[in-house]
Amino acid sequence: MRIDKSPRGPVEALLRRRSSLSTAADIGWRVALVFGLMALVLLVHWLDRDSLRDNLDGDVNFVDILYFTTVTITTVGYGDIVPVTPQARLFEALIVTPVRLFVWLIFLGTAYHFVIRNTFNRWRMARIQKNLDNHIIAAGFGTSGSEAIHELIARGTPADRIVVVDPDERALQDAEALGCNILCGDATRDKTLEAVRVSRASALIISAGRDDTSILVTLTARHLAPNVAISVAVRNEDNEIPARQAGATTVINPVSFAGLLLAGSCHGLHISDYLADLASVHGRVKLNERPATSAECGNPLSAITTGLGVRIYRGGKAIGFWEEGARSLQMGDTIVEIVEGGE
Repeated sequence: MRIDKSPRGPVEALLRRRSSLSTAADIGWRVALVFGLMALVLLVHWLDRDSLRDNLDGDVNFVDILYFTTVTITTVGYGDIVPVTPQARLFEALIVTPVRLFVWLIFLGTAYHFVIRNTFNRWRMARIQKNLDNHIIAAGFGTSGSEAIHELIARGTPADRIVVVDPDERALQDAEALGCNILCGDATRDKTLEAVRVSRASALIISAGRDDTSILVTLTARHLAPNVAISVAVRNEDNEIPARQAGATTVINPVSFAGLLLAGSCHGLHISDYLADLASVHGRVKLNERPATSAECGNPLSAITTGLGVRIYRGGKAIGFWEEGARSLQMGDTIVEIVEGGE
């Protein structure tokens, strides 16, 4: 059992385990239950057969009892065999009628569970899959991937715009509980990424757990979607360059980031705390990236009113707030600013 200690508010922990019964076993116990109830009613009818009357020939034999039991449980009967004593009528009213309703609930529940619901879910997911557009794909739902999804949702991204791809069904259950779309598969394969419409996605987050797998997913995604923004997490610093060469837009090394926080803490008591604030939506401050507006063009970066401007990206080049290029914003500039956080 995993205990979530993150500051996302109180969450009720529910213990859940997938049923160990197979589909055949599930259907089998339902059928056995129906036949068991019918056998019980059949036994009572046989023992109390003198309370029944056959309107056709007056003789009530075992075949008549079997016939009467089946039609009484599955329908309301045809009137050819009827109970004639008070105790027989009470048995039909108080026992057989509830059994009839229960059997019908089993039939309807089985039909819904195995036919109607599955058919509807397949149709629904096919429509969702067909209409995927401008969505975010997360390849891998391990520690880093799940934290990234939680952060995206906390920043306001609707969970139904996120598609999680992972070969681990248990991880996908956690992603599905968040409201994300899920696909069990290998993200290194063209077929898998095509199924989640990677060419129409707005971003792809890759955290496969192994650097070689993450780089292979990057290569696969880049040849299928030349324009999609790809962010990939690698653990080995030597793999940062291969990840960029594979087509990653952003390469993140969680080990290096942890090192930055540790180093920052040596030069000031509050530097690492501020860096963590910037990285999380739950901090008092956060980083925001946006395009420059037409009203801001011609003004210096320091004049923006939405936050504290710290950097401009112009033509793929980073320009610091102290540099000459930051003295006059231009159309097409991307502004990185520090704004008030969520708390």
